[in-house]
Amino acid sequence: MQSLHVNGYDMPYLDVGEDRSRPPLVCVHGSLSDFRVWGCVLGPLTQRHRMIVPSLRHFFPAQWDGVGDTYSIGQHVRDVIAFIEQLDLGPVDLMGHSRGGHICFRVAQQRPDLLRRLVLAEPGGELDASLDPEYVGGPSPLLARFKASAEKIAAGDVDGGLAVFVDTLEGAGTWPRLPAMVKQNLRDNAYTLIGQVRDGRPPFSKADAEAIKMPTLFILGARTKGLLPKVLHALAAHVPYSKTAIIPNATHPMFEQAPQKYSEVVLDFLAS
Repeated sequence: MQSLHVNGYDMPYLDVGEDRSRPPLVCVHGSLSDFRVWGCVLGPLTQRHRMIVPSLRHFFPAQWDGVGDTYSIGQHVRDVIAFIEQLDLGPVDLMGHSRGGHICFRVAQQRPDLLRRLVLAEPGGELDASLDPEYVGGPSPLLARFKASAEKIAAGDVDGGLAVFVDTLEGAGTWPRLPAMVKQNLRDNAYTLIGQVRDGRPPFSKADAEAIKMPTLFILGARTKGLLPKVLHALAAHVPYSKTAIIPNATHPMFEQAPQKYSEVVLDFLAS
């Protein structure tokens, strides 16, 4: 593990893979996660790419209590921009999952000069009226569930709060079936959810999507339900140079469920 001092914060990261002939692939994790989540695909992806995998501000190995206003989409976007700048390796390929996909989308929107290609695996977020004819304004329908999860965590019921979060995304009864290591990784990042419910992230707009000019790959789990597929398809329809890949028999944690297929899709896109 290495670190870069970014915007007053020591950002830890892994630098894996020996191939320096291609742009590095920078990977941004999602909610309640950290750089360890990419472990399933490090092997196949590093056969052809150098991977640089940071943990965002306040995530493991940091231990945060949820207090303060330094956790936000805006802060994490600024941190990823500064991180890529400090790497000083030229334009990179950038990949993000879930909330990390939202962050990578905003990085691409604000600093296209830093990127060569963009990979968005079920980016998290909401749609505004320009992308969703059913838009009625107000908070995300998921926010109330996430707030309930965060309240349990803040009160000390970490596993109870995580069960609400996981079951909201993956279906009732998912939490008890998760492997012990996955549960522990979620526990290590549980208090970041207290910051996330205060994120105030802006919804995606048609103009936002049209502003993404680099080649972009959207990746969808074939069995993912709820808002995520709707968001992905709406964005993919308006990002000018985009394509969509679907991972069979997978849900939101697609690269953990089908690492080989996920890696093949990413490698084919980066090489095309």
